[in-house]
Amino acid sequence: MRALTPVPLHLREVTVTSIPTSPPTTVESEVTGPFAWFRSMSPQGRRAFKGAFGGYALDSYDFLVLPMAMVAITAYFSLTTAQTGLLTTVTLLSSAVGGVVAGLLIDRIGRVKTLMVTVGTYAVFTVLCGFATSYPMLLGFRTLQGVGFGGEWAAGAILVAEYAKPLYRGRVLAWVQSAWAVGWALAVVVGTTLTNNVDPDLAWRVLFWTGALPALLLVYVRRNVEDAPEVTERLARKEARPPLSSVFKGGMARRTICATLLSTGVMGGYYTFATWLPTYLKTERGLTVVGTGGYLFVLITGAFCGYITAGQLVDRLGRKGTFVIFALLSAGLLISYVNIPQGSNSLLLILGFPLGFSASAIFSGFGSYLAELYPSTVRGTGQSFTYNVGRALGAIFPTAVGFSSAGVGGALIYGAIGYGLALVALLGLPETRGAELT
Repeated sequence: MRALTPVPLHLREVTVTSIPTSPPTTVESEVTGPFAWFRSMSPQGRRAFKGAFGGYALDSYDFLVLPMAMVAITAYFSLTTAQTGLLTTVTLLSSAVGGVVAGLLIDRIGRVKTLMVTVGTYAVFTVLCGFATSYPMLLGFRTLQGVGFGGEWAAGAILVAEYAKPLYRGRVLAWVQSAWAVGWALAVVVGTTLTNNVDPDLAWRVLFWTGALPALLLVYVRRNVEDAPEVTERLARKEARPPLSSVFKGGMARRTICATLLSTGVMGGYYTFATWLPTYLKTERGLTVVGTGGYLFVLITGAFCGYITAGQLVDRLGRKGTFVIFALLSAGLLISYVNIPQGSNSLLLILGFPLGFSASAIFSGFGSYLAELYPSTVRGTGQSFTYNVGRALGAIFPTAVGFSSAGVGGALIYGAIGYGLALVALLGLPETRGAELT
């Protein structure tokens, strides 16, 4: 297969060393050190990385402004708990629809154009949420925001994966994944600032209006980012585009089903933990620190460190091995969490860091692994379908907690079941570390 960079690395080394006046280590220094994964990319690849990182960070921001505004919205529209929760549920469900549609677009109009469409979609409808005059209107805008939210990740991840060298692909995509923590931190800072300085009835609207920030990213992407050369050439040939059903035909059917189950299990475990753990700590353990800036800072820091650490493991131990490690750690920590004796609440907060670390780290393998499971012609369809349908199905797990009679603490075990499902799904998938994208 043709290399993804314009000039292979070994040819650049020959060119440099053949010139007597050039230091023999000039090129070598470009691909060593802690950020070798970034230096190894072509200039076009680096610009693609910046665009994808920014897109996912702002995707995270626009998604998480809702939790930051939830209290004010509930009071403003006099909502019930069920109505408030539905705002998040419809976002996750519509993200599956958006993800499938975006996957088809990725393979038909290209990665960059789809990235722009999805970023523009979630930005526009996040801003419109701030103009909602009724709960049904807000629910509708939030549903449409989820369509863009679901499609952005796959477009950006595939774009970067096709520029990254096989040796570093896991780390490159893990850094893209870490953008979620960056957007989360930004949402907390902006949300806290507005809440403390602006009238609540206006603050939540302003918070949604700040969702217009992605418009600046669109300018950058439009001017500086382009698809990998091989993809551009294929799109120019205007070949027939395989339908959605193609990812269920031949040898791809098994990997599509198993990859969807892998996503379902990981998403189910994560959303169970993220949705219900704060409630458990508040209601059953009486911890008032939950939800404060300090507690959120620990969670966000743990998430960021988890993404980056797992990126190293994905390239060194392999994709499947990394999933196994963090699925086992996350399930074990979650079970341990709900079995800590009463009176040991300080231990709960301490274990929050490794639990958040593991639950976030497991996501670092998705970008590289799903891209490597599919050929270029259906990569967008396959990657976006498996990830986003898995996200929608994963929402069943935290929902089951709400209907459980075992109490929040006992029902959190559903999260561990999700990680167990992920482990089973891996049995039907191949290892792809070091694979060239076809």
